[in-house]
Amino acid sequence: MKHSAQGAAGPGAGTAAAAVRIPVQPSAADVARDRDRDESQSRDGSRARARVRGAGEPDGAARGEHTHGEPSAPGPAVPGPSAPGPSTPRPRTPVQRSSVRGQVLDALRAALVTGELRPGEVYSAPVLGERFGVSATPVREAMQQLALEGAVEVVPNRGFRVVERGDRELAELAEVRALIEVPVWLRLARTVPAERWAELRPLAEATARAASSGCPATYAEADRAFHRAVLALAGNEELVRIAGDVHRRAQWPSAGSPTARGRADLVADAHEHTALLDALIAGDPDAVRALVGQHFTGARQDSGVLGL
Repeated sequence: MKHSAQGAAGPGAGTAAAAVRIPVQPSAADVARDRDRDESQSRDGSRARARVRGAGEPDGAARGEHTHGEPSAPGPAVPGPSAPGPSTPRPRTPVQRSSVRGQVLDALRAALVTGELRPGEVYSAPVLGERFGVSATPVREAMQQLALEGAVEVVPNRGFRVVERGDRELAELAEVRALIEVPVWLRLARTVPAERWAELRPLAEATARAASSGCPATYAEADRAFHRAVLALAGNEELVRIAGDVHRRAQWPSAGSPTARGRADLVADAHEHTALLDALIAGDPDAVRALVGQHFTGARQDSGVLGL
């Protein structure tokens, strides 16, 4: 939904917001419980620090630390009876907030793949937050991550605009994927034993089930999982990370075709995973080369680019 500083960017903004309908957990009760726990830990920590200062140790300000809820210029410590030092505090990692941000990010990525977040549209973090049932903060943080990935761009005082990408950019991403992955697949075909390839059968079957569901977001996740598992056989974590980033970007629809891929296309793509595994397990290099080329380039199979 387009959204201005006053809350709406124009007609149709509310409709676009409603399209993003993936619920985000946890419940308000969970959030309140975690907040109370954090406040209790903070009070316990303050009391423990007070006991230590009472024993004659310098306070946080004297050590140059920033302290919360304590005087900025306290008087001299008053000697008192010795007290045991505070126990090691438990880490106060914002698990709940991180979980919410991650769920919002996953939901927004899914909406990009399905076309619910439409190229060229501006979306407001507060309005999306209302839709998700969370504050604007985790939505804004998730959108900032998407901006780093090139999916959206910041529009000052309005929100985030989904980047409009043409067919040329998608073709370039497909070429980059082929340049990265095809040589690795062909090398792995020569070095990985059949039993290791057989272990990937459940992931290939998962892509087939996801394709049958007709949900582009579900298939996109299963597709990335399968390719990630194949590339992981090379033992190069940077390769897996970079290829995964390019793969994700290649799954976003172009501005000219905001509608996601249809079920028939998804099923055909998933079938190629199964056929590839069959050829790899059988140790058929010619079939592997042909199927890899087809999987990454479709009918084009530019042998000059792929070196096939």
